[in-house]
Formats: sequence, C-alpha cells, structure tokens
Amino acid sequence: MAKEQKPRRPRAETPKGFRDYFGAAVTERNRMLEKIAEIYRLHGFDALETSGVETVEALGKFLPDVDRPNAGVFAWQEEAVPGGGSGDWLALRYDLTAPLARVAAQYRNDLPSPYRRYAMGPVWRNEKPGPGRFRQFYQCDADTVGAASVAADAEIIAMLADALEAAGIARGDYLVRVNNRKVLNGVLEAARVEPGQAADVLRQIDKFDKVGEAGVRELLTTGRTDASGAEIPGVGLEPAQADPVIAFLTSKGDTNDETLSNLRSAVGVSAIGAEGVEELAQIAAMLDATGMDADRVVIDPSVVRGLGYYTGPVFEAELTFEILDDKGRKRQFGSVAGGGRYDDLVERFTGQKVPATGVSIGVDRLLAALREKGLAGAEAQGPVVVTVMDRDRMADYQAMAAELRAAGIRAEVYLGNPKNFGNQLKYADKRGAPVAIIQGGDEAARGVVQVKDLILGAKIAAEASVEEWKSQPAQVEATREALVATVREMLAR
Repeated sequence: MAKEQKPRRPRAETPKGFRDYFGAAVTERNRMLEKIAEIYRLHGFDALETSGVETVEALGKFLPDVDRPNAGVFAWQEEAVPGGGSGDWLALRYDLTAPLARVAAQYRNDLPSPYRRYAMGPVWRNEKPGPGRFRQFYQCDADTVGAASVAADAEIIAMLADALEAAGIARGDYLVRVNNRKVLNGVLEAARVEPGQAADVLRQIDKFDKVGEAGVRELLTTGRTDASGAEIPGVGLEPAQADPVIAFLTSKGDTNDETLSNLRSAVGVSAIGAEGVEELAQIAAMLDATGMDADRVVIDPSVVRGLGYYTGPVFEAELTFEILDDKGRKRQFGSVAGGGRYDDLVERFTGQKVPATGVSIGVDRLLAALREKGLAGAEAQGPVVVTVMDRDRMADYQAMAAELRAAGIRAEVYLGNPKNFGNQLKYADKRGAPVAIIQGGDEAARGVVQVKDLILGAKIAAEASVEEWKSQPAQVEATREALVATVREMLAR
C-alpha cells in the first residue's frame, strides 16, 4: 500500500516585490503622515478613503510609463470569483488619482465644488520588481477638483512646501520647482513640431538632466552615440526647429522675473505659450504674497517629468542636501514629490471638462530622506514592561500596567513563561522597552517596586567605569504609590 504523502507545507516568505513592515517602521510612517495630514487639514482639505479595488473600466489607462491599456495592474474578472457574476474586470488601484476621478463623478451632486481632498494609502503596480522598486507602496496625495484658477495650483504648491517642513525637512534642504505644459505647447508650436513628433520630443527633453543641452540637441535632430557606443536615432528636427526647445530648457534665470522674460522669448508669438507664461507669472506672484521665497519655490523650465500627461502647471519637490551613494560618491537626494494640473481626468465619466490639480508625495522616499537626516524613528520607543515574578499575583501586575496606561505611558505585562527572569529582560530588549518594572513577594510585602532603566543600564554596561556605575544606578526602588511618577521621571532622562 502506497504511503500517504503529507501535504506540502506553504513557504513562509513574502511574495516577490512585496515587503512586511514591523512596529517601528509603521509607527514612523504613520507619524510622518499625520504631520502632513495636519497641514492638509489646515488648508481646508478633507480626508478621503476609497476602496483598494476599482473596476478596470474606471481605472482606464493613466499609468504614464506604459503604452498598453491596463498594463501594470493586478486585475481579475469578477465572474471567476465565487459569488461573482457581473463579468466586470476588477483591479487593485495603481494610484490614488484615478479613484478620485471616479468619486468626483459618482458623487458630483453631493460634494462641494471645488472639492478639496487628501488621501493616503497603499497602491499596487503589477511590474517587475527590482532594487528599491516594489509592487506595493504608499502614496500621499492632495487634490482640488473643480477649480480652474491657477490659485488652486499655487495653493497646492505652497501646501507641499509646508508639508515637507512639517515632516521635518528644513528650509534650504528642499526646493519646489514649477513649470507649465502650456509653455511647452507654445515652444513646440514655435518650433513647428508635427503632432506625430510631439511625443518623441517630450521623451528626449526628459533626458535633459542626464545628457545636457548638447545631448538633447543631438537627440532632437540627427541622433547621438551614448557612452556605451550605441547609436540613438534622433527625432529628425531641423537645427532651427530645435532652437526654441533648447531655449525653453535653458531659460532659467537668476530670478523668476528673468526666467519669465526668457520664456516669453522662447514661445514667440504662440498664444498657448503666452497663456502658460502668464499662468506661471500669476503663480509666482501669489506664492510671493504668501511668503514662499525663492529658497522654497522657484519657476524652473527644466522640470519636464509629467509634461506628457499634465495639462497646465507642473511641479516637483527636490531635496537638495547631499548623501553618499553605494560607492561612496556624493549626490543630491533628489525628487520626493510631484504634481500638476490634469483637466481631463474626470471628463471620462461625465463628458464635461472638470478642472483638477494635485500633488503626490513619495512616502517611502521622504521617509528615507528623514532617516538620512536622523529625523525618523527617534520616537519609536517600546512599552514599559511589567515583569512577572509570581504567577498568582498577575492581577497586581495588570493593575500596575493599567495605572501607567491611565497616565499616558505605554505599558504591557509580560505574558510568556515567567519561570526564567532573564528571558523576560531579553523580551523587554527585543521590544525596545525603556523601563522594566519588577516586584517579587518581598517587594510586595514592603509596598515597593524596582524600576529598572534598561537604556541607561545597557549604556553603563558597555561604557561606564565602576565609579560611574555607582553614581548612576540603573535600577531604583520606589514606593508602590510612586510607580507612575518614578517611571515618568526615568523616561524623561
């Protein structure tokens, strides 16, 4: 008789491209997001939480980095799921903007107009994972739907600067750079770029940071040879056609006024280009009126990411401080947020133009920046651990923890096997506990507790001399009534 095979045990591993977040990481992210949310609320924005699942039809094709509809999403047909039957294709949301468009259309008769909202949560991309590239990540968005005035764009830009500072990024360590798609449209018009060439021109000017003015000029005209020796074909513009595009990319002046003057020259007689320059001038004036100096926000035509899908103002927040890369070389940290005006997203549902503008902050990148500056995780402290010396006195230990919690001090009772006291202290170390409470039968009879400073104890054990250890005891005895006061004093050290 054949031996019955045991069922295969599932592998205990995270799916490729996904990751788990534990206590301190979750806490520091939530604290950062709450600081940002407070800024959004101060500006009158309301929270919105949408479903993690949308219909594929509602999501549409809005991923800017793919050419195929619905590529990059996790999707399934509903009738293939038990209880389904409508046949709709559903998908995990890949960003927070497409769900907002659906909400703005679905509830347009109930929502105020303009509608200000912020949203924070995970999104999913069905893409090949790689170093630093995950298939699930957090986004933090704020958008205004229904306001055509560039005052809405200016407000979002100012709010972004305030949010970065609230999160912990100091002035001088970031810069919000602002451009306008209408200006680029005017430049393309001045350059007599054919409609079929516009997408290719956009792709090439997006390489300005990497290849510089000369490299982009080559890519726009005859092509270039890259560092590896590969031949990259050009768009095929005449040199005279490339001139307005290059003038646009290099028009950044020492002041916003100088930049705007250069942009007016770059767009020539184009009406749409002149409209875009005027919008930038209005935004600059409004930001200046609200105290957004040039060390925080600046007009910069070299901002080209997103120009392919934004319809008006576009902006990007860059962190300007230097870090060391994997090879020990200094480099700037780079972009942590971006946004702009997208006036055609809600139209898919309603058939009517609905103006909208917004910003998205890269949560993981901003957290990484705060860690680089030593500004994240400082408050991620474990709970006070009440140890258990006598099993039959568990109620007493629970009462101690309850008193500490009532005083606003995070606390828990050890619930493992109390037989080995050393294991309890090892548990407290793993929890990151700053303090341990100890009360055996003798202490209970005398009405006292031992309060052990685990942080100081570890430091003394590693560094202090015998004399220093005697002058700074890591464990003190306190009356039972003084438990809360003693712990609070110890935590304040």
